[in-house]
Amino acid sequence: MYEPSDRPAATALLVGVDLGKPHFDAELEELGLLAQTAGLNPVARLTCRRKAPDAALFVGSGKADEIRSLALETGATEVLFDQSLSPAQQRNLERHLEMPVNDRTLLILEIFAQRARSHEGKLQVELARLQYLSTRLVRRWSHLERQTGGAGLRGGPGEKQIELDRRMINEAIKRTKERLNKVAKQRLTQRRQRERRQAFTISLVGYTNAGKSTLFNALVKARAYAADQLFATLDTTTRQLYLGEAARTVSLSDTVGFIRDLPHGLIDAFQATLLEAVEADLLLHVVDASNPDYPEQIQEVQRVLEEIGAAGIPQVLVFNKLDKLPVLNQPTQLQDNYELNGVMMPRVFVSASQSRGLSELRQLLSGLVQQLGPDVSNPHEFEAQSASSDDWGGSFRQNSGVVS
Repeated sequence: MYEPSDRPAATALLVGVDLGKPHFDAELEELGLLAQTAGLNPVARLTCRRKAPDAALFVGSGKADEIRSLALETGATEVLFDQSLSPAQQRNLERHLEMPVNDRTLLILEIFAQRARSHEGKLQVELARLQYLSTRLVRRWSHLERQTGGAGLRGGPGEKQIELDRRMINEAIKRTKERLNKVAKQRLTQRRQRERRQAFTISLVGYTNAGKSTLFNALVKARAYAADQLFATLDTTTRQLYLGEAARTVSLSDTVGFIRDLPHGLIDAFQATLLEAVEADLLLHVVDASNPDYPEQIQEVQRVLEEIGAAGIPQVLVFNKLDKLPVLNQPTQLQDNYELNGVMMPRVFVSASQSRGLSELRQLLSGLVQQLGPDVSNPHEFEAQSASSDDWGGSFRQNSGVVS
């Protein structure tokens, strides 16, 4: 478990730019949580609106001057942007502001580096970090650009250092990819063994901090690390779950959480881990029902699932943190259906921390395991059944008074 340092947390100024895209986080709440998770202390927040990013400074020179003044006034030691910055924009901003500037991508990488515990997780984070740094070498060695290597020579040491560093990083990327390929082969062997045993596999997916690990521990009596923080779990954990109504055991896996604007480099690096979701027979999509932005979080998870090739896998929506819902928003029944992208999905309300709704979830899973069988050869047939039937085989007809 990551232990925070005893040193005082570095202070950060949070900056968000509204480029007209939907679901802009005007309060920078999620960026603030990410900063705190990484060990930073947000001391001020600033948002602005632009039609398009400025090529040089992302926010323009006038707003950059305002950021610098606010940072000096609040004592911020670095600036965090809620959007991804190009290497040139990051370099120009650091020169203009005269302090470190980082973006959302690096912040997530830093959190992943702190939280990875398994050999596979550390390799995945290292690969993503190396790929990120490889595009920013010019920033790291800009202090050598004007040095000379002797009489009549210009730029020699700086250029040689850049090339040397680029070569070392490329070699490190190649070695890390080779080691990850070995891990992927090991996972493939494990999946084939489960297939030979006709094991039914279920994977937990969802937005970060939705309570996947807490639900996982409650279902299989495990002790996987769970905390009320972003990206508490990075390493996949698999345990056996016995379903009494179906009289069989299934494999249940807890996977890494998703987040808005999850860097593509991380998706690529965590391919071996995400394959647990791609190869699953059923997905338990865990949703933080107490978060007012849960519809957007659901869509973000669906986007990532589509990107990794898991969009066609049958899903059950598990609306967690029932205990945190206001009394007026409490569901009249714990099971109903939820329309997602034109398809009716079965939904169960639970409180994993209080073990509420778990028996209803187990009953639903037992029925689906019996319905789908040990091998789902046509996952689209599952969706067609859910879209054409409100009762999922006559066993799960529910009518909830909750407004979706």
